[in-house]
Amino acid sequence: MRSVWALASFGMVALAGSAQLACSHSSSGSAPTYLDRDTLLDPQTCGTCHADHYKDWVGSMHAYASDDPVFQAMNARGQRETNGQLGSFCVQCHAPMALEEGATTDGTNLASVPQKLKGVTCFFCHTIDAVTGSHNAAVTLSGDLVMRGEYSNPVANSGHASAYAVLQDRDHLQSASMCGACHDIVSPPGAAIERTYAEWQSSIFADTDGGETCGQCHMDQSTTPKPIAQAPNVGPRNYHAHDFPAVDVALTSGFPNAAAEQQNVTTFLQTTLQAALCVTQTGTGVRVIVDNVSAGHFFPSGASQDRRVWAEVIASKGGQTFYSSGVVPVGTPVVSVQNDPDLWLLRDCMFDATGKQVDMFWQAATTVGNELTMPVTTDKTDPRYYQTHVYQRFPRALGAAPLPQAPDQVTMRIRVQPIGLDVLNDLVDGGDLEAGVAGAMPTFDVAPLLTWTPAGAAACRTGQGAPCTYQDDDGEMVTCVTPTGFNVAADKNLATENAGCTP
Repeated sequence: MRSVWALASFGMVALAGSAQLACSHSSSGSAPTYLDRDTLLDPQTCGTCHADHYKDWVGSMHAYASDDPVFQAMNARGQRETNGQLGSFCVQCHAPMALEEGATTDGTNLASVPQKLKGVTCFFCHTIDAVTGSHNAAVTLSGDLVMRGEYSNPVANSGHASAYAVLQDRDHLQSASMCGACHDIVSPPGAAIERTYAEWQSSIFADTDGGETCGQCHMDQSTTPKPIAQAPNVGPRNYHAHDFPAVDVALTSGFPNAAAEQQNVTTFLQTTLQAALCVTQTGTGVRVIVDNVSAGHFFPSGASQDRRVWAEVIASKGGQTFYSSGVVPVGTPVVSVQNDPDLWLLRDCMFDATGKQVDMFWQAATTVGNELTMPVTTDKTDPRYYQTHVYQRFPRALGAAPLPQAPDQVTMRIRVQPIGLDVLNDLVDGGDLEAGVAGAMPTFDVAPLLTWTPAGAAACRTGQGAPCTYQDDDGEMVTCVTPTGFNVAADKNLATENAGCTP
């Protein structure tokens, strides 16, 4: 991917002359001479005036969407296994302008497609003028070369015409439908294999009163207004970052801003969940409580069939570990861990029309998942208020053998791999993915490491000032630690199993 950065740097110089034109304003009384379509298709052109936006975007997963080796491997395998019937299914979201311009029909020739047509580009997002459905890239492009955005008073310039549009206004709820058009995916056999937009629609974040859109969460607003373009007469405005941190990261060496983006994802994830770590008063069991407080959708979401989220729990006494679950050696797929009946793994599983579990999305007719749900109401009298308040037992089953002794320390963290190593290894084994890609896949901690000790539990207080204790459903008292004032005594639900799903 070094070539992408080199092209970007070269483009800034090569387009300097056009930048001077594009970033200028039209003279009084004269009609502006806008840049032509072919020039506007290139994100580097946008970068000549919108340098900060371009710097964000060029290191984003939107820019990476066509060059992502996992996408390329999945698409290659899908085209092969369906005898080409997969067609444009993948590229309609991963390379929409390449598809629109006729540079590809199925993504198998992306190596020869001009870089400016790869990924989810500035031109694509800012010329969408209608959303025609809820999934599978159901959008239309205007064709008029007017760049749509969130400002009702765009500054006149000779680069392009500009107009306000709700779809590109992150502060308007309707903008979520534009994101959702590609972030909800229905497989060829009919399975809703990605449901992020549908999940958001059922959440409190979709409320017309005080809701929060995809852009408001994934496009940080500057703390102080600043010019959003390096052009005459452009004053300070609210600047919105265009790197869209979520969970996926670039896996290719040399991709722009890779280290910074990985840190942005780390920071982003660590505010997603609230958690508490508890131990029964007799020391016979551990309880982990989690609450999806800030994601406007399930956790995990998106390609949940490929994501791996799990709890790591380690109990010890006198410095000696005597119980653990979810301890995964580096480089080992979590689904390959042996002798761990208590493993709490959050994911989707896919099944074909006969009910057989399958691994590839083009085979999926149905899905079953056990993800953490999102907030759907602020009414504490509504039972649904507590549906996000989920706990898991360690050891897992009621009646299972208790811990062999009372611990004096327990640690817990919630871990996530954007794409499971088992998925990547399967693509490597099939010859579609280079082996080094799997080694670049990070494992993030969604919530900070929690450490329970008797002293820490005794000192813990919730946000209401009450001790961090509650009575378990078997009548036993439980003591907890939590760093966030989490109300551990609130109603809670036992985590659901992923029925019918095998590793």
